Amino acid sequence: MTYQEREISKNQLEKILQTLDLDEGIRIENKSNMIFLNRSAKRYCINISIQGNEEFFYRDNVRDVLDFLNEKIEQTSTIFSY
Repeated sequence: MTYQEREISKNQLEKILQTLDLDEGIRIENKSNMIFLNRSAKRYCINISIQGNEEFFYRDNVRDVLDFLNEKIEQTSTIFSY
């Protein structure tokens, strides 16, 4: 089984988060860090990796994830869904 990675816009992010399957994820490439998003049965996991140091944050709904990401995503970020 292979996965297809595709670039998405920030405008599509909310809809993709709402429909994210348990085996899917989102990668956001910033200049200073990488952000990985996935979803378990009960909550979203946000993994921020800065120079190899990782931090994990958990949010219960899409709105909370988007509010959290607004502080973390740079304008030049590239967002991928996989």
